[in-house]
Amino acid sequence: MAVVSWKEILLLTGLVVGCYWNSLSCGFVFDDVSAILDNKDLRPSTPIRNLFLNDFWGTPMAEERSHKSYRPLTVLTFRLNYLFSELSAASYHLLNVILHAVVCVLFLRVCRLFLDRTSSLVAALLFAVHPIHTEAVTGVVGRAELLSSIFLLAAFLAYTKSTSTDQSIVWAPIALTVVLVAVATLCKEQGITVVGICCVYEVFVAQGFTLPMLLDTLRQVMQGKEGFPYAVLQTLLKLIVLVISTLLLVIIRVQVIQSQLPVFTRFDNPAAVSPTPTRQLTFNYLLPVNAWLLLNPSELCCDWTMGTIPLVESLIDLRNLATLVFYVFLGLLAHHSLRYRHSSAKTVIMALSLIVLPFIPASNLFFPVGFVVAERVLYVPSMGFCVLVAHGFKLVSHKGNLKKISWLMIGVLLTTHAVKTFNRNWDWESEYTLFTSALKVNKNNAKLWNNVGHALENQSNYAKALQYFLQATHVQPDDIGAHMNVGRTYKNLNRSKEAEDAYLVAKSLMPQVIPGKKYATRVAPNHLNVYINLANLIRANDSRLEEADQLYRQAISMRPDFKQAYISRGELLLKMNKLTEARDAYLRALELDRTNADLWYNLAIVNIEMKDPSEALKNFNHALELNPRHKLALFNSALLMQESGEPKFWPEANRRFLTYVEEEPDDANGYFNLGMLAMDANKNLAAERWMRKAISLQTGFRSALFNLALLYSQSKRETDALPVLDELLHHHPEHIKGLILKGDILMNHMKDTRGAKACFEQILRMDPTNVQGKHNLCVVYFEERDLPRAERCLEETLALAPNEEYVRRHLSIVRSKMAAMSAAGQPFSAGEAATTSAEVGKPQGVKEGGDVAVGEKEGRGPNAVAKGAGSEKNVRKSSAESLGGGGEDQSESLDSSQLGKRTKGKSTKEMKDIEEKRAAALKRLEEIERILSGD
Repeated sequence: MAVVSWKEILLLTGLVVGCYWNSLSCGFVFDDVSAILDNKDLRPSTPIRNLFLNDFWGTPMAEERSHKSYRPLTVLTFRLNYLFSELSAASYHLLNVILHAVVCVLFLRVCRLFLDRTSSLVAALLFAVHPIHTEAVTGVVGRAELLSSIFLLAAFLAYTKSTSTDQSIVWAPIALTVVLVAVATLCKEQGITVVGICCVYEVFVAQGFTLPMLLDTLRQVMQGKEGFPYAVLQTLLKLIVLVISTLLLVIIRVQVIQSQLPVFTRFDNPAAVSPTPTRQLTFNYLLPVNAWLLLNPSELCCDWTMGTIPLVESLIDLRNLATLVFYVFLGLLAHHSLRYRHSSAKTVIMALSLIVLPFIPASNLFFPVGFVVAERVLYVPSMGFCVLVAHGFKLVSHKGNLKKISWLMIGVLLTTHAVKTFNRNWDWESEYTLFTSALKVNKNNAKLWNNVGHALENQSNYAKALQYFLQATHVQPDDIGAHMNVGRTYKNLNRSKEAEDAYLVAKSLMPQVIPGKKYATRVAPNHLNVYINLANLIRANDSRLEEADQLYRQAISMRPDFKQAYISRGELLLKMNKLTEARDAYLRALELDRTNADLWYNLAIVNIEMKDPSEALKNFNHALELNPRHKLALFNSALLMQESGEPKFWPEANRRFLTYVEEEPDDANGYFNLGMLAMDANKNLAAERWMRKAISLQTGFRSALFNLALLYSQSKRETDALPVLDELLHHHPEHIKGLILKGDILMNHMKDTRGAKACFEQILRMDPTNVQGKHNLCVVYFEERDLPRAERCLEETLALAPNEEYVRRHLSIVRSKMAAMSAAGQPFSAGEAATTSAEVGKPQGVKEGGDVAVGEKEGRGPNAVAKGAGSEKNVRKSSAESLGGGGEDQSESLDSSQLGKRTKGKSTKEMKDIEEKRAAALKRLEEIERILSGD
């Protein structure tokens, strides 16, 4: 057996790189979105064991919506890609190209077992450039084929060494073969078919049997004339070991999928649900269709489902001739290879085994699959095809007069295939280019129209997307997903009435519930989202909340394990203030999926609304245990700790806010709350730094500007506070607390009575009943020695707040002062008597028992700033935002996040703060009274 030289390895690698280098510029398209972008199993925060519990798309194998495709080792390579480059598509494509080159080299080594050096190289070169492989190589999810093929070929090569030179059995290669078969199967299910290839090799190549010889031996044994020959017994022993190992793998595989086949619909594979003989005729016709794609890969399409290939519904359909020709040709090849022992027969039988056996799992002949034709499943069968072509080239080229023509034909074939492959890669650049190229091949597939619409929708081109979605409904009027897409697009275009009509059409196409029959077995689980989408649409109208709830309950009645229905219903019940029912809905969803961090997060939000912060914190922590980088759980749990007033929570709250800003470096709210924590801890420099960062990210950030000014004021940096207050009032001229603080600084520190007066007057123009602003204006009048006006002002203030004793006391003092001055013959007005600096008083900072003091921080309690809600409200992440499904035809991304205020009781710290503020206010009152009394 000739080995593969370095020159051949370099030639194959160079050819692969030349054909596929442009695939590095392609993104994640089609199934890549579900397998890579939406698959949480790739994230380092997901435990490795989840890879062995979930399917290829990250869905738990136990769930009915799982596709039951168990490929944990392939997902592990995706995870390694993510570890090194996260979601940089180029690295994923690069690894696929490298793996394809490895497959080509291994395939060349396998070909050397049946072909001469030249013919085997021709087979490997043809395999390297064949356009049918673009889906397997350029599509990232095609890595399952690549990895499975590597271990399939390696297992076969190992098995070829299981017979020693003296014809005895060597068990080590057989044991290695079994291990490699298991690894290949964990990359993709078809890997197990290499056992059949090994059996064919053992019987017809290694032992050199022919079918007549086997039948003759069996007949003699049955007649008792002689026993099995020793060579036959050896062969049987090896095959028994392989078959038993295979059965064990099959049993384990069946246990993994829990003895359930995935749920497919007639849209995925129309023939699978068709009656006899349509089902059989169509499935058999698909065999020549696949063979033609190998022979003439000129029109390739990424999706062959739905109406791409019309059903073969009768025996007189002319397409049955193609089926007949295919079987005749296959039968002739099989007859030739099974009757003779020469090398040509052995080559053909191995080529046929490579074509037929790996294709059986995707053939629909023994069990239905979720597609009609899939180009990537032809990756391994194309090896057998390339062997046949190379063998034919060998036979023709040995005829002297045809040698040059055969070389010319092979050269043209390799060149045209390489060019076709290179050009086909560009189709995979984006979803839009991929699906529009598919529509050029086939316009009868509604799914393709839907997917072009999705691509346009992702570009926010809703009007054009709607045209494609509507065309999908015309091509396939009973396509539930297409009508759901139409509804979603109308909703995005703010055409709610049309959206509701489209959803109602989709709902009318759903099968009716049949008593005693399980609903989920007759419809794709994602189609049930029509109830969720319709409910999400109508619940925007507060008068239709009960109607929306009825839709959620209807979905749950159809599928008691429909997790998304419980989640969406929990959101609605929260909106309806039915907190206990909302909590129960989330708890039911958690019974179905306790590993979903978003569910724990949503339950924590319900706990907050139910005034149970300790339970909320526990559930936030559950979410963070499952996903330590869960952004909203980080933010809101830290905010809850911050609002608790317990200093013991502050370090952890600070850590969580820091983690949050690592995840969301452009969110000003995270930095603002770090600043608030620093103010609580009297870390003024840190507080100033965080507030400045928040303001730089969000111009006019109301709470950050006010609290920064307050920080400067409390730090005796009044001159630094004034520019900040000016910026605050520029963006928010109605900010009363900012005006009070500015007036206080101007009066007490800048001695700018006129500026302070302007601030207090502006407050009263916005709110004539503001007692604090009114009283402070009265103090300004006194500072100006306009005692009559001060008296009238205090009388008006007393009328606004008749129960405020300090106002009454101040009015009494002013009147006494006026009486004393009258008796002394002194004038009352500011124009008749100068004011000395010693007599200037301070405006009041807080009204007893009343409004927020100048010295109080803004952004706490009900007005606390939180992520996503401007500057003064908390955000609640909706289940739709965190849990909505994907897939090219799955309805819509559900409703946007819900905003709500966070409520809490007074903590011990808050009570202490209030008392300190009251003491400071009383101290100011005493100072004002001293001034008014003339002391």
